[in-house]
This record gives sequence, structure tokens and C-alpha cells, in this order.
Amino acid sequence: MAFDGITTAAVADEIKRRALNGRIYKIAQPENDEILLTIKTGEGTTERLFISVSASLPFVYFTDQNKKSPDKAPNFCMVLRKHMQNGRITSVLQPGLERVIRIGVEHRDEMGDMKEKFLCLELMGKYSNIIFVDEDNKVIDSIKHISESVSSVRAVLPGRDYFIPETQEKKDPLKTVDASDFMSTIKKTAMPVYKAIYSNYTGISPVEGSDLCFRAGIDGNMSTASVGDDEAEKLYSCFSGLVNDINNARFAPEIIYDKNRIPVDFAAVHLSQYEDMDAVRLDSISQVLERFYAEKNRSERIRQRSADTRKVVSTIIERDAKKYDIQLKQLESTKKKDKYRIYGELINTYGYSCAEGDKSLTCTNYYNNEEITIPLDPDKTALENAQKYFDRYQKLKRTEEAVTEQLKETKADMDHLLSVQASLDMIENEADLNEIRRELMEAGYIRGKGLSKGKKKEEAGKGLHFISSDGYDLYVGKNNFQNDYLTFKMATGNDWWFHSKKFPGSHVILKVGRGDPEAVPDRAFNEAGALAAYFSKGRGQSKVEIDYVLKKEVKKPAGSKPGFVVYYTNYSMAIEPGIEGLTEAE
Repeated sequence: MAFDGITTAAVADEIKRRALNGRIYKIAQPENDEILLTIKTGEGTTERLFISVSASLPFVYFTDQNKKSPDKAPNFCMVLRKHMQNGRITSVLQPGLERVIRIGVEHRDEMGDMKEKFLCLELMGKYSNIIFVDEDNKVIDSIKHISESVSSVRAVLPGRDYFIPETQEKKDPLKTVDASDFMSTIKKTAMPVYKAIYSNYTGISPVEGSDLCFRAGIDGNMSTASVGDDEAEKLYSCFSGLVNDINNARFAPEIIYDKNRIPVDFAAVHLSQYEDMDAVRLDSISQVLERFYAEKNRSERIRQRSADTRKVVSTIIERDAKKYDIQLKQLESTKKKDKYRIYGELINTYGYSCAEGDKSLTCTNYYNNEEITIPLDPDKTALENAQKYFDRYQKLKRTEEAVTEQLKETKADMDHLLSVQASLDMIENEADLNEIRRELMEAGYIRGKGLSKGKKKEEAGKGLHFISSDGYDLYVGKNNFQNDYLTFKMATGNDWWFHSKKFPGSHVILKVGRGDPEAVPDRAFNEAGALAAYFSKGRGQSKVEIDYVLKKEVKKPAGSKPGFVVYYTNYSMAIEPGIEGLTEAE
């Protein structure tokens, strides 16, 4: 979700609760578009308010983390220090449901007189800004100077009047709205219902507009002209409930995660439409924002860092798939080899009846007792024709043997690379990516330094560790090196081993140790199987078939690729992918 008016309201409420009447102890400007305020509260605690007006990622939240500042403070930082340092926070206001927070600060001027000035935080996407104004609403300075040549709506320069631009005729949803006014507002123009909500009311994002429709049980894409009375009543009830929660500061900050544990959205109130995803509720909007942006940045950064590796793997898989198809066609063409062998044998048997210059030989095929006509080269003798067919047979036989071996190698390469591709979907940090790159380097797919024969290999990571509902340890390999480590170094013979039957994915170990492997409860088996399905390429399936067997039955052929194993006896289950009921261990 964008940093909408509802999120802004939650942040303003938190600033009010945690920093009102506090004194601004330090002011820093770590980046060109960031401000960090250190506030000493009346309760004797220290709070850090982090403000960013980056065009791509504006936010405001409290954080425990400090951030290094440049040796020489920028001009805007110096202005804030002059007018705000040691000042007391007297007010925190949000105009309507605008994406603006106005923080009032009381401070003595050069003459010793008490003055109140305001720090206006505008969180409006690419138009975000931090604007410092005096008690007469004149701009003292801003972190971004906006001239008339840049914006025809509002110039933001020292000495200019400060105002919030009203570029759209939207209503304030926090003001009293009855059902008829609400419906007349959203029905004034024919458009999708969810769009009509956020287009007509300030601070409502498209996601929240869609969620209101979801909660009301109507299709958000239906036209406003099609909304019936019952549907309108339900929609208004959800809308007024949301407004009531905001007015009474009843927020429920949460982060929404997809099946890959990647944060996809956040909200200051519960989003019902993400019922098939994992919603993690946190204590404050600051925790949500700090965690969301940190995890989002990390996942985006690692995805960008891994883009080249993903492309290499994808390209080789495509190349191998084409090669595999060609080899299959070559193998198919060798199926006629036995026909040439039979031709040669029949010519040797019946060739005495051939006259010089004959173009064919008709005889009985003693393999099926049917009459057969064999083409002959009239310039060759019967013996030479037989030898010609025997030569074709031998050539196709050699081709079949060679292509069969090539198919095995190509299939092994494809399976290995598909497992690497699955591992790339699970990377969480630079160390995970480096392990996969090392695997590709050792396999000769990419070039890399420091892999000489004399150099000791880096130790593989230990993978993920979960605790089952019944207290059993479950371990998951995030790549092939980790799979090998878990299966052949960490696991013992009595532990249970799980893996997707049809999809590349992780090895999962259910630790039994010296206990009785048959005494493990069914719930632990199901949770381990669901975990193996979850960390496989089949994660998006409703059910995934999982093989499981005692670890002592799992073998690794000599010279096989990382992560490759064989087993000849196993149990199977079909289970829905998931990590419900599991606790991730530190």
C-alpha cells in the first residue's frame, strides 16, 4: 500500500503519544532527503523519529537505529538546528486525512521570546517534502526547493506562503457523512466502485477502496451505476466503520506476506482481501513501516543483485531444453535400426535368388511370417547390399548409445539447474546468493575467482530451522550445498527425510535422533511434508506429492551433482504447501 492518509493518521497518532511535550535533543540530516530527530520525552526516554521524503519511498516512523550523518551538516539541517534544537513539541496535527503531518515546536528566538514554528511533513510520493514554516505560515526553508518553473501549482521557497495544494476536489472522509451523501458522491460519475471511493475521498488509497468493497461483499470492479440499495448499505456501513476507527485511533498495523515470505503490502488497519496470505500484526505503525521497508529493500536489493545469476541459469535451462528436444528426435530416428538389421539378415538368407541388377528382393520375414519387399542397390551384389544395411544398423546403434548417454547428461544438467533456480527463489541475503554462485562456478556454468584446487571450500550454510507443533526440529536446505550438508552430515540414520516427488526443492529433515522414528506423531509428518512442499517449485499448487523415507535409505551416487540423491523405497503423501503451526527458530 502507498503511504496513504490512513497510514499518516496512524503515524501522527503515534508521534502524539510518544513525543508530544518532548524536547528535540538532536537534529541530523543523514541524506539529502532524510531528517532524524532525537527527542527526549517527559518520561525520561529517548525517541528517534526518522523522516524520509525520497520520491520513491517517503515515510515517517520511530526507530531504535541511529544513522551516521555527514561531517558537515547541510543548510536545511543547520536551519532546523537554529530554530528547533532544544525546542518543545507542542502539537501534532493532520489536516483532515491529508498525507501531511504538522508538528508544532516551541522555541526561544534570538531575542529570548518564545515562538512556535511548524515542521510540515508532506508524504505525497514524488512530491514529498519537509517544509519548515513560521507562526505566520511563511516558509522559512524546505529540504527541497520548488520553483515556479518546476510547479505551476505551488512554489516552495523561503518567504512564500505555505498551503496544501488542493489539486483535486476530494471530500474529507473524517467529516460527518450520511449514507445518501456517500452514495451520491461515489455515483456522480460512472466508474468502478473501488475507484470511485478513492477518487472522491481524501486519504483513501486504491488498496483500501478495494478492501472496503471486499468487506462489503461486492465486486470492486463493478460500475457505480450497478450498485443496488442493499449493496450500497453494506458499503456505507464498512466505510463509516473505517472512519470511526480512524477518528478513535483504533489502528491495527500489519504486514502482508506472500507465499515466498516476501512483504507485499502493509496497512494501518486490517486488510480483509488478503485472506489467502499471511498477515503479521505488530504493536505499532512504526514497527510495521521499519520492518516492511527494511525487508522490502532487502528483498528488492537481493533480487537485483541476483538478476545476472537468474538470467544465466534461465538461459542455460532454455539452451538445454532445446538440446534435449533435438536429442529426443535423434533418439527417435534410431528406432528404425532393427529394420536395417533384419534387411541384412534376410538378404543373406534369400540373396541367392537375386539376379544381377535387381532393385528389390521379395521374401518371407521369418520373424513374423509376413511377406516383405527389401529395396536393393542394383549396382551392388546381394552380399554388398546386406553389408550396407548392417553398416546402417551399426551406425544407428552407436548413435542410440551415444544419444541415450547424452540425454542422461542433459536431463541431469536441467534437473540441477532447475533446483538452482528454485534455490534462487529462496535467497534472503548475500551469503545465500554467494553459495549458489559458488555452486555454479564449481559446475563450470559461470566463471569466478578463488576456486583453485588448492583452496579450501567455504562451509555451506546450515539452512532454515523450524520447530514443529509437537516440538520436533525441522531443517530446510535453501540450496544444493545446504541440502547435501543437512542430509549427509547433520542428519542421522533414524531421522526422516522429505522431498517433493516431482518438483525441484529443498531437502527437509525431521530430527528424531536416538528416538524411535516410528513414534513420531502424524502431525509432525504432515508439517514436515507441508514444509517440503512449501520450499519447492510446486509451492503454488493446491497439493504437492512428497516422498519421505528414513535418512539411512537416501544415498548419493559417486560424482553426482550437489543436491542429487537416490532412494529405492519410500512413503508418499499429497499435501498442501504451508508453514502453519511451525515456529522459526533463531
